Amino acid sequence: AAMSRKGVKLLVDTLTRSAKHFNKSEVECLVNLFDTLVARASSQFAGAGFDRTVFRDTLHSAFGMTDDVVLDRVFSTFDRGNNGCITVVEWVEGLAVLLRGTLEEKMKYCFAVYDLNGDGYISREEMFQMLKNSLLIQPADEEPDEGIKDLVEIVLKKMASTYLFVPFLLQDYDHDGKLSFEDFEKAVRDEKLLLEAFGPCLPDIK
Repeated sequence: AAMSRKGVKLLVDTLTRSAKHFNKSEVECLVNLFDTLVARASSQFAGAGFDRTVFRDTLHSAFGMTDDVVLDRVFSTFDRGNNGCITVVEWVEGLAVLLRGTLEEKMKYCFAVYDLNGDGYISREEMFQMLKNSLLIQPADEEPDEGIKDLVEIVLKKMASTYLFVPFLLQDYDHDGKLSFEDFEKAVRDEKLLLEAFGPCLPDIK
């Protein structure tokens, strides 16, 4: 629904405070872009937001994010109301973390993307699902699933390996066969490349 000029100004002021990492003119641009995306979306949300398809298309064209599983998970982290619709608040505050977030904010965001069932842990099964969709090269003489299972075990045993040709080290500090946020945080603070260990869920530096 169209907002009055005063309503838009109030919204921009509020979002400039809550999103923190954007200045007022940037928030205004993002609100205008939001309106454009809503106009492109189906009418089922009565102008309150846009759907998963518009969200995925936008992140793909703006940031080159192409992994469907990752994009679905990114959508879920933005969609805090869990109603299949991205509102203007979710849009601006989500982009603030995606584009300008602190390391702490990005760790929480990436962990949420990888925690497929939202139970606070990244399990073997979740690692398997994310890596299965992200790995570029698998040995021709090996069952792909077996190679990914082996990689998951390597991750959990804190042995050096490679992910998309980048050395990484993750440790299951409490040896329970899954990674808690604390496990993930310790590993990322030691090696920041681990932030996207299970799939590319942040835009590249460009």
